[in-house]
Order: sequence, then structure tokens, then C-alpha cells
Amino acid sequence: MSNNVNITPLHDRVIVKPAPAEEKTAGGIIIPDTAKEKPQRGTVVAAGPGKKDEPMTVKSGDSILYGKYAGTEVSFEGADYLIMRESDILAII
Repeated sequence: MSNNVNITPLHDRVIVKPAPAEEKTAGGIIIPDTAKEKPQRGTVVAAGPGKKDEPMTVKSGDSILYGKYAGTEVSFEGADYLIMRESDILAII
């Protein structure tokens, strides 16, 4: 996966590449497309400079956890991304 994206997020926004949805359960049962859950983890592809008094704590390449309905879905050059505020990120893993 290439982390070179020609989008520059502004202020405290980050661009995240969501992890793929799980295909199987731990017991080996295949999950159909209609029952797959929206992923809650991903990789930061680009990060903005931060707010005036608050520098960014995440950087490009960090694996993160975020809220289930966080961010705005965007398609760019055939790939799907999420654009969200840094405050929507729950943890760096």
C-alpha cells in the first residue's frame, strides 16, 4: 500500500485508510457482505499541521482506532479514505 496521497488535510484533520472488513469469524464462519461490520481501525495516510496551540499527536503511518461512525468517506483515485478530526481518534495502536 502506498501512503502517497495527493490530498493535504487542513488544521487538525487526518486522512485514514480503513482496514478491510473481516471476512471470517474466529471460528471460521464466512461473513456475507450484508452482515459485515464497518471497520473501526485504520492507518493514517496524511495528517494536517494541527491547531494553533495544539500540535498533532498522530503522524503518517500510525495504526489507529476510531469511532464507528467517525469521519467522512471519500473516494480518491480509486481508493476509499476517511477524513476525520484528530479528536475522533480513540487510540494509537
